[in-house]
Order: sequence, then C-alpha cells, then structure tokens
Amino acid sequence: MKHFLLFTFFIGFISFSFGQAIADSVPKKEKKIELRVMPYLSYNRNLEFMFGAIPMMMYKVNEKDTISPKSLSGMSAIYTTNKSYIIALFNRWYLDEDNWRVKFFFLTGNQNSQFYVDDVDQPDFYDYGTKTTILSLGGQRKIVGKFYGGLSYTYAHYDTVYEDDISPASVSHSNALVFELLFDTRDAVYYPTKGYKIKLDWSTYPKFMDNSLASNRVSFQANKYIPTREGKDVIAARLYGKFGLGNVAFEQQSTIGNTDIRGYSEGKYRGDGLMDIQGEYRYNFGKKMGLVGFVGLATIYGSDTPSFDWKMYPGGGVGYRYNPFKKSKFNVGIDGAVGKGDWGVYFRIGEVF
Repeated sequence: MKHFLLFTFFIGFISFSFGQAIADSVPKKEKKIELRVMPYLSYNRNLEFMFGAIPMMMYKVNEKDTISPKSLSGMSAIYTTNKSYIIALFNRWYLDEDNWRVKFFFLTGNQNSQFYVDDVDQPDFYDYGTKTTILSLGGQRKIVGKFYGGLSYTYAHYDTVYEDDISPASVSHSNALVFELLFDTRDAVYYPTKGYKIKLDWSTYPKFMDNSLASNRVSFQANKYIPTREGKDVIAARLYGKFGLGNVAFEQQSTIGNTDIRGYSEGKYRGDGLMDIQGEYRYNFGKKMGLVGFVGLATIYGSDTPSFDWKMYPGGGVGYRYNPFKKSKFNVGIDGAVGKGDWGVYFRIGEVF
C-alpha cells in the first residue's frame, strides 16, 4: 500500500509538471511576484509518510536592481503518519546589487524520531520525541570580489522525552553565534551550472549567552559545478565536514542522511562530527524537467555507539526534477536513495547542494 501511494504521487507529480510546462509555453506578461504552491509527499523509515503544502514566491526586492538574484520567501506545513509535524517560514533576500544577502528562518514542530542504543541489555532503536522551536536571522556582506563575510544568530529550544526512560527527559535551549566566510563564483544561486561555492562556518555556543553546554562547531563545504553536454547538463561535486568541539548536546549532533548523505532515514548513524564526499549528474530534458543520479560516501566520529565511528557509509540513487517558475531556474522534485541497510524517499525544494 505504501509503495502504491508513492507511485501514485510520482505519476501525479509528473502529470502536474507536464501540464504546467504546457501552460507556461503560452506567452504572458511577466508578474512582479511569481507565486507557486507545491504539494509535499514523501516517505522514510523513521517519520513514515509525510504530506503537506509549500507555498513560495520569487521576486525582486528592487526592480531596478538587475544584478541581484531574485529573492525567495515561503512556508511549509508538513504532517507525518508517526504524528510529527513541522511549520516553517523561510526567506532569502538579495539586496543592493548582490552586495548584501539576508536570511530569516523560523520553525516550530514536534518530531517523533528514533536513535540507536547499544550500551543496554537489549541493543535496539529507541523512540524519542522532541518539541522544537528554532529562530535564525543573519546576513552576509560582500567584502571584495567574490568573497562574503557574515554573522547570524540562532535560538533553539528543545523539549525531549525518551522511550522507556532510556535517557532522562530534558528541556534545553541554545543561543548560537555563527561567523561565516563565503567564496562564491557560481553563475546562479538556485541552479548553478559552473563555478565554486566554498563556505566556512564557525558556530559558537558560549556560556555568557545562557548556554547550559558550552561548545563550538566548525563546518566546511566545497561545491564545484561543471557544465556538460554543451551546457545542457551539470556535474556537481561536494566535499563537506562538520566538526563538533566541546560538550555537544544530543540535539546538536550530526546525523548521516538527507543532504549528507541520501539513503539514510532511520537516524541510526549520528555523532559529534561528520564528513562526506558526493557527486551528482543533473540531466535536463525539455524546458522544465530533468533527472539526477548521485552517489556519495560518509563517515562519522564521536558516536554514542563507538563501533559506528570512522566506518564508511555509502549512498546513492536517482531523482526527478521540475521547475515551476518561468523566469528563474529553481527546481523541486523527488529522490529515491539506498544506503547501508537503509533507504529513503525525499521531496526536494531546490537542489541538494
């Protein structure tokens, strides 16, 4: 039944894509704001079926600014059959001929998930539920050339309860300052076909900002985009690392899955740090649609299950893409991936990296 519903959604999504592509071929006057409402349906072994809606819009903050990319604003409302829910607002604004990049994000929800425990009489997955609220605001300023520097603030509140009291229930909050350095030579921010995106972030959770656990986290990513097939397709490659330093809270640990790396949805492999490398081929056909194929390899350290540390975790799969916007290349789609004893189906808003 689950696979039948996924197949039905996939066929319906493709039919919607073809219908929109035909409608978009009719010339119309360009609107100042492009508004789209996308259905959301996905499945993984942890959250089970996920469904909802994602309205979003693209627009120019200043119509006279021909250099800045279009800004993006939207929200998502998602419910899952394991009784989790998420409501989120997301915004990215590009200002002053792309000299300023500002972001705002808000999320509230209740996630019923699981984690693996091996230092008990009966090693197994144990459920936990976390009521979460996250607020993040930040900006980047062009320093020189293609270099940007930025600062953001993130507040997070967690209320976590564990199955069978495998761990004590906890209520915690964190206040993080994030210092960012970005080198960006991409030809487009939403669908790059060439160039680099190299980013270094330092997140600090100091005691003086009322953090119960003082810690730091450093993350690094290097994305490379190569045009192929006479510029119609793209080869994308990514190197990523996230390193937790100090007393890393359970909610702040890194988990293999989704962006790093697709094919893991159980939440089994988590630790204080994560590293991965992956590649993706993006094949485009027609004006609106495309297919992707991807492979990757990840590892973790600082896991509560020491036998998971520094092992290799491969993942790979295929996906479908559709661009609902007329004037901007911004894809949504669905991916299917398999990992080491795991698998997942992912609905995409934008490319993975």
